[in-house]
Amino acid sequence: MDENTKTTHYGRQELGELGESLAREMYEGKGFRIVEQNFRCKVGEIDLVCKKDKLLVFCEVKCRQSLVFGIPAEAVNAEKVRHIRRVASWYLSQKMRLYRLYDDFDMRFDVIEVVFVGDDHDINHVENAFWE
Repeated sequence: MDENTKTTHYGRQELGELGESLAREMYEGKGFRIVEQNFRCKVGEIDLVCKKDKLLVFCEVKCRQSLVFGIPAEAVNAEKVRHIRRVASWYLSQKMRLYRLYDDFDMRFDVIEVVFVGDDHDINHVENAFWE
């Protein structure tokens, strides 16, 4: 194999961690503060919770090493959307009940797509990917 055509292959967990790190950097570069990463509760998990001013964003990060099985956002199907909504609802109910946080915030759901090509990557930020 030619040295210039090397392809880096990541394991599933490593790929997800790298994608989430890139998503964090992207949000922080846009002035967001990361409130939670890999938030887990009894109803599930969400990759990132970010805030900026009075906007709270719940973000699902999807990564791929090729587009053979479609673009990453296509993996956020109706079942995954319901799951993310349940986690966001639980998160908000706990934070508002316990700390009176976020009761005057707007909210949105984003998807960050990261496609790795060799040692490089393409990132796509889908704002308002779905709504309540």
